[in-house]
Amino acid sequence: MAKPEEGGPRPPIESAEELRKRALELQLVELERAEKINARQAAKHAEFVEDFFRKHIGDNERAVIKRLVMKAAADGKYEAMVYSFPSSFCTDSGRAINNGAQGWQNTLQGRAREVYDLFETVARPQGYSLKAMVINFPEGIPGDIGFFLGWEPPVE
Repeated sequence: MAKPEEGGPRPPIESAEELRKRALELQLVELERAEKINARQAAKHAEFVEDFFRKHIGDNERAVIKRLVMKAAADGKYEAMVYSFPSSFCTDSGRAINNGAQGWQNTLQGRAREVYDLFETVARPQGYSLKAMVINFPEGIPGDIGFFLGWEPPVE
């Protein structure tokens, strides 16, 4: 390291207090940023919950389901996951679905119930099947539920 010339100006050294103050300011900026991100995520989640429980399945959702089925069929598959939602939206947090219990459909609410009812009135009469299952287990707890629409040929 070069020695400053004698008699020349020495570069100022920040005090420990100034460094602590700067570190604290940076921590506060980061905390504010994290709070803004959390607030945006909470607002998005609240909007998702509101939509799930208050709005109905529309033409866009039906078109998405149809595209998923057509793509799976074009790929030679006999099943497609057509809908998913948090297990916490079931009245029993997804336990009946996870255990394959009779009457699991009675635990559905909001759009999930609407998708199930749509299946019963439109798809089942056309020979489709519907399977509901837990598709992930964060921290060992049922996470999301998936609805799988099937069109496999009957077993003879």
